[in-house]
Order: sequence, then structure tokens, then C-alpha cells
Amino acid sequence: MEPSITFLGATGTVTGSKYLVRYAGHSVLVDCGLFQGYKQLRLRNWLPLPVPPNRIDAVVLTHAHLDHSGYLPLLAREGYAKPVHTTAGTRDLCGILLPDSGHLQEEDADYLNRHGLSRHAPALPLYTREDAKHCLRLFRTHPLHKSFEPLAGWRATFSSAGHILGAASLLLEVGGHRILFSGDLGRDDDLVMLPPDPPPQADTVLVESTYGDRTHPAESMVDELGAALSRVAARGGVAVVPVFAVGRAQSVLHAINLLKTRGQLPRQLPVFLDSPMAVSTTELFTQHPQGHRLSAQEARALSHSATMVQSTEDSKALAKRHGPMVILSASGMATGGRVLHHLALYAGHHRNLIVLTGHQAPGTRGARLAAGEKSIRIHGQDVAIRAEVLQITSASAHADANQTLAWLRRMDAAPQRVFVVHGEMDAADRLRERLAHELEWNAVVPEHGGEYRL
Repeated sequence: MEPSITFLGATGTVTGSKYLVRYAGHSVLVDCGLFQGYKQLRLRNWLPLPVPPNRIDAVVLTHAHLDHSGYLPLLAREGYAKPVHTTAGTRDLCGILLPDSGHLQEEDADYLNRHGLSRHAPALPLYTREDAKHCLRLFRTHPLHKSFEPLAGWRATFSSAGHILGAASLLLEVGGHRILFSGDLGRDDDLVMLPPDPPPQADTVLVESTYGDRTHPAESMVDELGAALSRVAARGGVAVVPVFAVGRAQSVLHAINLLKTRGQLPRQLPVFLDSPMAVSTTELFTQHPQGHRLSAQEARALSHSATMVQSTEDSKALAKRHGPMVILSASGMATGGRVLHHLALYAGHHRNLIVLTGHQAPGTRGARLAAGEKSIRIHGQDVAIRAEVLQITSASAHADANQTLAWLRRMDAAPQRVFVVHGEMDAADRLRERLAHELEWNAVVPEHGGEYRL
């Protein structure tokens, strides 16, 4: 009997990571993510899994981003009651991200119901804040590089993937087979996070391909961001920066700190972090000093580099201020959250600036902004885009194609097969081609829902 993997997400898309490993009548789910972006992808979140949640024997998470963890509250509500294995950093971040995700879904459903904007009566959240808080009781943490057994006879080992606090690659050993899940790989040259650990030897590799068809620019995020914010400050405008609350918000804050210290931005330029989730995440950097490259002083400075906006009232009060100022607010792809109110308020004036700081999944408002669309729909209204729109291409927390290949080349020998996952189809197939031609490895882009024997 051989192990098998069923790909329940992150095939042909960067979202919805879920990999079901089966062996000898047992199963382990590696990652448990939400689908995001296009509506036809988001609708998959409402479909039942091909295996009942109470028949899954263990869950292992590589990291806390919602496209890897955000389905957990629903899994637990539908009957999963066994451990969720993570690193300590991932547990702490999920404690912030998952309840917030449930709260936002409740708010969105309530908004649709109050304004009669849903074809469903009533519109329901996928899960609630209480559902999310309930699933957190299942978490069990493990240190890096120390093996544990998610099931008897199954051995798992985390190694650092960089990317965000707590992010890990996972080596899963079962039935005499070694399966390596890259998770989301960080960069060797990341401004805040440490580089990924070298990969362990494996028979099968699942490697992410978010940037599988491109390389990052040589220009640093500090320089690229500095030039943009200097422009908007000089003309008295407002910079609205949609940020991922986990990782990107802290990188941008650190970059602004560096720019002010170097005199490249006015020290008096007001900066606001308008995201309770991002504020809480920023505080975690002092609690996990081994998880990033910042000094203790730099980590503490993150929480003092901006006005931390927690309450809804304080968020609304920003509208009464005049520029210049910088507002960092979630979500990073402008799919929801407080950033939508700021975009609706400031996107219509040419003096202002919208800075996109990461990958924008197709189908999101961020992708439409990056594509140069002159109007986007926010809260049922069409909002004209007259502000300058800039996508910072150097801010990514993902390894690019060359960095991913360099990471894989550090393996002692070629694996038997590589599954290229977590990328749009062009990116995934381009990385597959390079693996086949440059490394002469057996590489496959798996089908959604496909089961593969190892």
C-alpha cells in the first residue's frame, strides 16, 4: 500500500491550500485554507469536502495566512475535533486572524441583509467569530527541527520557511515515503524575515509557485516605497496602502522607519496603522525574537512608528484629517475590511496615492486597481479611480522563481516527483517547465480534486 495525496486546493490558483494525505485507512490534512479571489473560487468554500471532517485524523498547518488556515473554523464546526499541529508563531497568529475572519464574515452578511444586497434570505457568514475561537482549542504547537507524530507511525518535522512569523516547511514521513511541503517560501533578502532553511531530502515535493513565472526587481522596497511616499507628501496628498495584516504591514512600517531615519521622508509625516489585526500582529514581533531578523530595538520601534488605530470611531475620525498622511489598512488585496472605506474616500482625487504592496489574486479589487481600471465597486457603489495607483513589485514575501529553484537545488538528490502548487496557472506551468528543463526533474501541476499515488 502506498500513500496518496488528494489536492483539494491551491491548484491553478494561489488560494485554498488543502492537501489530504491518505495511508492505511488514515488521513492527515496539510493546510486548511480558504479560497479567495474570483467568485467561482470563493464558492468552493461552501462545498462539502470529499471526506467528512470527522474522518480526518489530524491537521498540520504550514502557516497562518487565511489561504492556508482560514477554513479551520468551518472544519471544526462540521465535526473535526482532533489536534491541529502548528508552530507557536502560527498558533499566535491564528489566534488573531481566525476570529477576525469570522467577525468580518458576520459583518459582511449583516451589511448585505440590512441593505437587501443578497439573493439569499438571509445571507449567512461562512462561519462566525465564535466558530473561530472554538477551533483554536484544537491547536498543539511544536518547535522547529524536532519531529512529532500527528498520528502513530506518521512522523512530521517543521523547518523555517521565512515568509511570516511561524511559517514552516513540513516534512511528512509515512509508509516509507518522505513528502516535503514547501509551504509559502520566503526570500533570502527579505527586509524583516529570516531566509528559509535548506530543504530536507524527500521523495515527493510540493512546491509553491506564486512567483513561478517571474523574478523580483533589483530595486529594494525601501527605495521604491520612499520615492512614492515622497511624491504624495510633497503634493499634500493621502497615501492609502492596502496591506496584509500579517507580514506586509510590519515590513512597510519598518521600511517607513528606515526612510525617516535616513531623512528620505519627513519625520513629521503622519502614519496610521488602521487594522486591529495588524496592530496585534505587530506586537507579536517582540514575543518571537527568533522568528525574524529585526533587533529587539527595531521590533519595539514597529509599535511606535505609527498611530495604532483600534476602534471603529478612531478609524472614521481619520476622514476628518487633511494630508499629507499615510494610512496602512487591511486587507492587502482590498477584498474587505477598513481599507475599503479609505479607498472610497480618497481614490477619487488625483493628489492621492494608492500603493499596492503584494500579489493581487485575479478577481480581487486589488487586481483591478493594478490593471488600471478607472472604477471599482465598493459597498454597492461605483468609485472612480483618479488617484495615482502604484504596485510595489519589490515588497513580496514570497521567493521568486530563481530563489525557489535555488532552494530546491540545495536538496542532496532529485526527488521522484515534484507537484507545483499555489500559483496561477501561468506561474505554475512556467515553474514546472523550468524544473523539467533546468533540473531535469519529474514535475507536475496537479488537477484540482485529483488523487495521486506516491
